[in-house]
Amino acid sequence: MDTSETTTDVEEEHEHHEHPSDGKYMQIALILAIITAAEVATYFVHIGDALIPTLMVMMVVKFWIVAAWFMHLRFDSKMFTRFFVSGIVLAISVYFIFLTVFEFWTEG
Repeated sequence: MDTSETTTDVEEEHEHHEHPSDGKYMQIALILAIITAAEVATYFVHIGDALIPTLMVMMVVKFWIVAAWFMHLRFDSKMFTRFFVSGIVLAISVYFIFLTVFEFWTEG
């Protein structure tokens, strides 16, 4: 059995991707810093009832960026993406359930 054929077969089974450059990681870090600054700015700027939805959207965007780029979900199996998406959906669902409990089912 020729080992070069075995190595080639194994390599063909796995989809290869080019690793992002350092510059790309710097761009991603800058985007995350801007979103974080916007989250912190919501403390100082009164946006009324839009506060929680705004923070939730920024949280989900940051989660997706970190999971996709730093955890390499963009390049992995769709099963891993589904696993992480189901986790964020569960976390948001639990948060909104508790939010409604404290907002609508308590006095004062």
